[in-house]
Amino acid sequence: MITEIKAVAARSSATLWEDAFGVLSLFAVLVAGLSLPSLI
Repeated sequence: MITEIKAVAARSSATLWEDAFGVLSLFAVLVAGLSLPSLI
């Protein structure tokens, strides 16, 4: 099980950073959208 997880992490290390950046940007859009009504 652990060796499979290590193998998957080694194969997808490039896309892992892209996915993390995507999640971070979606979270930023969510926070901006939720704080927008208080600014208007």
